[in-house]
Amino acid sequence: MRVIYSFLIAFSTYSRIPVPQAPWSEENRKYVMCFFPLIGAVIGAALWLWLWLSARLEFGPFMKGAVGALIPLLVTGGIHMDGFMDTLDALASWQPKEKKLEILKDSRVGAFAAMGCCGYMLLMAALLAEARPADAPLLGMGFILSRALSAWALTALRGARPDGMLDGFARAARRRLVSASSGVYAAACLAVWALCGGWIALLCAAAAAAMTLCYRHMAYEQFGGVTGDLAGWFSQATELCLTAAVVIGGKLL
Repeated sequence: MRVIYSFLIAFSTYSRIPVPQAPWSEENRKYVMCFFPLIGAVIGAALWLWLWLSARLEFGPFMKGAVGALIPLLVTGGIHMDGFMDTLDALASWQPKEKKLEILKDSRVGAFAAMGCCGYMLLMAALLAEARPADAPLLGMGFILSRALSAWALTALRGARPDGMLDGFARAARRRLVSASSGVYAAACLAVWALCGGWIALLCAAAAAAMTLCYRHMAYEQFGGVTGDLAGWFSQATELCLTAAVVIGGKLL
């Protein structure tokens, strides 16, 4: 039952998909991060359906891109975008690490967060406006891999706050199993990219590796470690970079 409870907790915490509520305990959270990337699979499937429907109904690029950019927010409820925006506000403050961590916990939305969110959504919409239905499997892998890397980072990188939500999941998680499952997800994503996109797999792998190194450097240098908000920034930024790699890479073929 613990595995089932972990699955339910993963979807109830990181998505807005209706699932039965599971008892919130450390034992039941052990495998949550193993199921976390499956939410990316749901986003990928929804995006695939939307791109197919857009082509079938001959929607224009504005409609296709705008709704496509909203799909991840509709599935997740914006939990990762919230962390992305908080991180932008904290980075823009140019304050010491302790103050930046306080800003992350501030529920108010600053100017840099608002500008960053608008810019992100515009760029994601523009990229998806150029996407083809055939790109959908490649795009879907980006949403899976971003979460697999985030789960891996939970076990591999030090936390900035011992009392944060991310650290709570880290204490409960079976680290070796999470790392192994993240590796399986990553290998599956690379295989799909290679089979469906050829050399785009190399471009996506390079983008994912660059984002992971950037995340580690930024988290350690600016905050002293990773937090739940920084993990949201990492997921959002990685999804955007992988979407750009697939769409722009496909144009270069």
